[in-house]
Parts: sequence; C-alpha cells; structure tokens
Amino acid sequence: MDLFFDWRDALLFTISPIEIIMRGSLMYWSLFLLFRFVVRRDIGSLGIADLLVIVIVADAAQSGMAGKSESVADAVLLVVTLIAWNRLIDLLAYHVHAFQRFAEPKKVLLVRNGIKLRENMRRESITDDELEAKYREEGVDSIDDVKALYLEADGKVSVIKTR
Repeated sequence: MDLFFDWRDALLFTISPIEIIMRGSLMYWSLFLLFRFVVRRDIGSLGIADLLVIVIVADAAQSGMAGKSESVADAVLLVVTLIAWNRLIDLLAYHVHAFQRFAEPKKVLLVRNGIKLRENMRRESITDDELEAKYREEGVDSIDDVKALYLEADGKVSVIKTR
C-alpha cells in the first residue's frame, strides 16, 4: 500500500486546458442539439438543458474524482465549461427572442374544446392514456371539460378548464 499521495498528479492539468474546453463544448452542443431536436419530450419531465447538464456534469466530475489519469483540475475546468454554456444559453434565450425559439421547444396544443388534436399528439408521441392521466391530475374528470391542454416547453402540462 502506497502511503504517499501525488498531489501534482491530482491537481495539475493532465491535458491541455484548451482541449478540455473544446471537448466539453463539442459534447455539450452535440448533446444539446440531439436532445432538442431528436429526443422525445416526456410529459412532466425535466427540461432538455437541465437533463443535459446533469448527465454531462456527473460524468465529467466522476472522471476527475475516479483518478482515471485525469486530474481534479481537468474535471473542474470541464464542469465549469459545461455550466458556462448552459448559463450562456439561458441568457441568450432570455435576451434574444430568435434564440429562444431555437433553444426551447414551443408549447404544443394537445386538446382544444374537448377534442384531442391527434396530429400534435402523434408528433409528440403522447398516448391517450398519458393525456388522460394529465388532465385527471389537474382535477378534470372528462375531456369535455377541457378548453385547452398544452404540453409546455419544459414537458409539463397546463390545462384550461371550460367551467
């Protein structure tokens, strides 16, 4: 058993900081675009950016903590890069309307005046059972009592009742 700990290996960069930033940026944007445009939104799920940050940051932090020939400095810089991208996207979406349309999916109308909009449900892969469970969770017994039901950008559902 080695009683000595090599602080230099743990705390100094093992690869170029620029490479860490570039790799983190490329992975963030690749996964962001994949989650934004390909992966299905589940009703009531976390937002795309939230899920993305949780998954990537957990992996990046784990690599640095496990000591797989990567230092703590490598992991910290990667985590900071990922969080910086996430924060920048939030700021741009808040301040630039055109970017908000790119970064966040639009709300989708699923029920209008008690009628299920099948094409919108199909596009979002929402089943009848999922839809019915959501309006019942909102205290609505029958779809006839739903004036409008939206799948919001964050995956949550909002219901406007007729009565």
